[in-house]
Amino acid sequence: MRATERGTEFATRPVLLVAAIVGVAHLVTASIGGGYWFDEAYMLAIGREHLDWGSADQPPMAPALAAALDRLAPDVIPVLRIPAILATAAAVVVAALIARELGGDRRTQLLTALAQATTLWITLAGHWLTPYTLEPVQWLLIIWLLTRWLRLRDDRLLLALGVVAGLAVQTKFQVVLLCAVLAASILLCGPRELLRRPLLWAGAVIALLLALPTFRWQASNGWPQLRMGEIVASEADALYGGRPGVAVTLVIMAGIAGTVLALYGTWRLLRTPELRFLGVTAVVLYLFFVVTVGRPYYLNGLYGALFAAGALGLQQRRLAGGRFGWVAWPAYVLATAAALGMLAVSVVAAEPDVPRTIARELVTSYDTLPEQDRTAVFGESYIVAAYIDLYAPHLAPAYSTNRSYGYFPPPPDSARDVLYVGRTPDELRPHVTECRELRPVQEDLAVWHCTGLRTPWPELWPRLRHLDVG
Repeated sequence: MRATERGTEFATRPVLLVAAIVGVAHLVTASIGGGYWFDEAYMLAIGREHLDWGSADQPPMAPALAAALDRLAPDVIPVLRIPAILATAAAVVVAALIARELGGDRRTQLLTALAQATTLWITLAGHWLTPYTLEPVQWLLIIWLLTRWLRLRDDRLLLALGVVAGLAVQTKFQVVLLCAVLAASILLCGPRELLRRPLLWAGAVIALLLALPTFRWQASNGWPQLRMGEIVASEADALYGGRPGVAVTLVIMAGIAGTVLALYGTWRLLRTPELRFLGVTAVVLYLFFVVTVGRPYYLNGLYGALFAAGALGLQQRRLAGGRFGWVAWPAYVLATAAALGMLAVSVVAAEPDVPRTIARELVTSYDTLPEQDRTAVFGESYIVAAYIDLYAPHLAPAYSTNRSYGYFPPPPDSARDVLYVGRTPDELRPHVTECRELRPVQEDLAVWHCTGLRTPWPELWPRLRHLDVG
C-alpha cells in the first residue's frame, strides 16, 4: 500500500450509482411513517424557538438547518431530512475518493462505496436530521483532504481542511478530538513534514475562527458540553450494555462486509509507514471511546477510510494472484440485507404514536384548567419537551430543566402553576404548594398539575437545570 501512487480513474458511474441508490432508499424511508425521530424533534425545537450560536449539548449547525428547512416547508418531514440524506449519500462518494487517493482501482473504489453504503448505524440514522448523521461526511472529507495532500503536496488543500474542520465543529464537537489525535499521530508516525507547512496552521486558524462563536457560547455558559461525557457514560449500561457493549458495537456498526474491511484496513494502515498515522488514529479513538464509554456511532466518520484501506489490501492480493470474490460478494449481499433491515427499524423507531399520545393527553388536561394564562407546560426530559413543542404547537414553548432546555429562558413570572409531563414532578415539589396527577399518558408517564410556585423562576431555574435525562 503506497499513499503516493495515483489510483486509476475515478469509478464515476458505479460509485455515483451506489450513492444515488443510497439517497433514494433514504428518501423513500424518510417519507414513510410520518414521525420525527426524537433527536430530530430536539433539533427542530431548538431551531424554531431558541436558535443561537450554541446550546448545552449541541452546536448550531443541525438546529439551524432544521429551522431553515422548516421555514421552507413547515412540518414536511421528508423536506426536513434532505440535508441528512445528501450527507449520507455524499459520504459514499468521499469514501470512494479516499480509496482512489490511496491507489485503489475502480473495483476497490466500488467495494469501498458499497461498504460505506451498508454501515449499520449510518443506514439506521442516515435520513434523520441530527448532528451524528451530518458528521461522517465531514470526517471523511478531512481524511480525504489529508490523503490527497499526501499524494499531491498541494498546500491549498490544507486551507480547505481548515474550513471543513471549522464547519464540523459547528456540527459536533467530536471533530476536535479527531483533529487532536490526527495531529498527535502525525507527530509520532509522520509525515512530520505536514506539521511544518505554514498553510496547515493557517487552516487551523480558519477552523478556530469558524468555531469561535460556538466556543464563546459554551464558555459563557460554563462549558456544559464538557459534562456530557459523564452523562453519556452513565447512560451506556442501560442502552448498550456498558463498556463491553460499546467495545463490540463500535466495531459491528461498520456492517457485515464493513467490519471485515475495517479490521483488515486498520491492520494494513498500521503496517504502512506513510499511512500509519491513520491506523494509529483509528486505534486510539476506538480505545478512547471504549474507556470513556461513548456511543456506538462515534467511529462512523472513520469507517470509510478503513474500508478504503481494507479494499486496497484486497486489490493487492488480487493483483498478486489471490482470489477473494467468492467471499466478498456474498458478504456484500448479506451486508445489503442487514442495511435494509436497519432501514425498516428506522421507520418503526420514528413512529409518532408516543409523541401524539403525549400531546393529546396534555392538551386534554390543559383544556380543563381554570387558569390557563398562569400555567407553564413542562416536559420532564428534553425529549418530552421537544415532542410538546412539535406535536402541541399551540401550547409552545414547552419548558424543561433538562439538557439545552435548561439553558433556555425560564417561564415568565406570571406562570405560577405548571402542567408537567413525566414520571414524577419531584424536581418541582419542594418549590410549589401542591402536585397532583391529572391523567396517565402511558405506563411510565403522566400529566401532573403543580400549583403555587413559592420561588421566582429566575432564582429557581439555574438550580434546577441538569443534563442527565434519567
